Amino acid sequence: MADPVDLESLKVAEAACTRCPLHAAATQVVPGEGPARTRMMLVGEQPGNDEDLAGRPFVGPAGRVLDRALEEAGIDRRTVYVTNAVKHFKFDQRGKRRLHKRPNTYEIERCRWWLDLERRIVSPGIVVALGATAARSLLGRTVAISSLRGQVLDEPVGLLAVTIHPSYLLRISEPDRKAEEYRRFVHDLGSYQAAAARPA
Repeated sequence: MADPVDLESLKVAEAACTRCPLHAAATQVVPGEGPARTRMMLVGEQPGNDEDLAGRPFVGPAGRVLDRALEEAGIDRRTVYVTNAVKHFKFDQRGKRRLHKRPNTYEIERCRWWLDLERRIVSPGIVVALGATAARSLLGRTVAISSLRGQVLDEPVGLLAVTIHPSYLLRISEPDRKAEEYRRFVHDLGSYQAAAARPA
């Protein structure tokens, strides 16, 4: 079968994916969302519980933080392509609750096929990894967010940048630190968007 060449055929192919075991327990695949041509692609870790149920990326608590940060950075989410490194929700069942569980290296690598296709189809000006899992998928190696944050990397496949995942902000309890980290996140998004607009 030929590789998908547009987002609609990509969604159909992703829905039938059995490349790793995660599809078995998840409600559904959660494909990327956004325009087929865009200046910025944002890549998160994986769908959460809300995303798994809705079939859309970044619609839960972390998604609301991302929406607010994009707005404050002067970026309309509708102009950004948003996706995840892993397309199915990985979780531990605790009673009636499903608790997020981080994807392992095998699952990230098996799903990288889909992310590579998305990048080829969307052809963004810049790809921004939100968190360590996305950075691992995009760079093919484990990296510390702090070591690359603020840089724009000119990779063979295009511009790439790294910042925190918005869920990190939800885990900070100290108000001043949370506010400072949020300001840095907004600044990252704005500066990376600007970098994508600059001529090569």
